[in-house]
Amino acid sequence: MKTYFPKSGDVARDWYVVNAEGEALGRLAARVASILRGKEKPTFTPYMDVGDFIIVVNAEKVKLTGKKLIQKTYSKHSGYPGGLRVVNAKTLLEKKPEELIVYAVKGMLPKNNLGRQLLKKLKVYKGSEHPHKAQMPKEITLKEV
Repeated sequence: MKTYFPKSGDVARDWYVVNAEGEALGRLAARVASILRGKEKPTFTPYMDVGDFIIVVNAEKVKLTGKKLIQKTYSKHSGYPGGLRVVNAKTLLEKKPEELIVYAVKGMLPKNNLGRQLLKKLKVYKGSEHPHKAQMPKEITLKEV
């Protein structure tokens, strides 16, 4: 018996919609990263992109437990002296809630070309509407996955 290795053309990709309303950020990101990676599929291969597309709606209604809303910070540096920009989770949730989920999922994906490729399959939207109706995404809850 031989081990099956999927070819890039053999991979069937589905589209899923996840409602972030009332979900904890870390649990949501862990489940989404697992689906993006394709870990729940029997054809999972660590070095290939065999995962599905994920659409996350209601990003502004995700919750953070404890004092994370105030204490959790996200930083980036411009490369110039004094170019450190730090923003807390509360400000990010008010201004760009999509970025909050993208940062969380990005941290759970591989830090290489594969991880950057997987992140392109994540679509996050602020409201309950999304422009991907033509792909006929399946609605899933995180308890099912």
